[in-house]
Amino acid sequence: MGPKEKIERLAQTPEDRVLLARVWERLSAGQRREIPAFSCFLSLREQELVRRLMGEETLTFFGGYPEAERAVACYLPPYLEENSLYAEGPVTCICASYFEGDCLTHRDFLGSLMGAGIKRETVGDICVGKGSCDFFLLREMAPYVVQNLPSAGRTRLHLEEIPLEEAQIPTPETETIRGTLASCRLDSVIGAGFRLSRTRAGELVLSGGAAVDGLPCQKPDRQVAPGAVISLRGMGKIRLAEVKGQTRKGRISVEIEKFK
Repeated sequence: MGPKEKIERLAQTPEDRVLLARVWERLSAGQRREIPAFSCFLSLREQELVRRLMGEETLTFFGGYPEAERAVACYLPPYLEENSLYAEGPVTCICASYFEGDCLTHRDFLGSLMGAGIKRETVGDICVGKGSCDFFLLREMAPYVVQNLPSAGRTRLHLEEIPLEEAQIPTPETETIRGTLASCRLDSVIGAGFRLSRTRAGELVLSGGAAVDGLPCQKPDRQVAPGAVISLRGMGKIRLAEVKGQTRKGRISVEIEKFK
């Protein structure tokens, strides 16, 4: 199947079609010329579409830190290691510091970036702390943002570009759930993570309430890979953190993180 046919099969919206065509053009050109090539920032859903389009074995996804949700699809030729992305890759980090007494949110920073004319596809994760916010950008956008983002809401900001290794990443609040499953079917993982019967979990999947890595899935028997993020409408989000192997009774021991 050629790229045009793949894109038509994978795209769920006209926007998907444009995005996938652009990513294919960039990354396949890098592969042909054996040079690094990068996409814009992608959501989890978009990452899964690109993974299906390009083939996972050819790609690295990088968002500035290991657990990043928004990430850039990267093609690296054989002579480059993944750790080169920290110093020479497409992503940089901006630290915005401000008066600690002001309470700013993710929405405040994203709204200010959009208001300054920054496209969403050039912005990665936004990590808000007390008195500071570290947010990730395509590297070429850093000078413009530093010059054109004086405030978030009514709060004045001091901006500086920092090494990725110095970014302050808040630890998400999660509950760890350990259990055993007959298999890593989607309905089984959802049942364990949200404390539902497998029958009820299957009904919710069939009704269209579940998504895996941002893509809707109505197949209760889909096998879930370690690291997959599953959302269930109205109930939240879980991640299959680890599959530890079989118990003596032949069941699969798993560890699931439930986001609070």
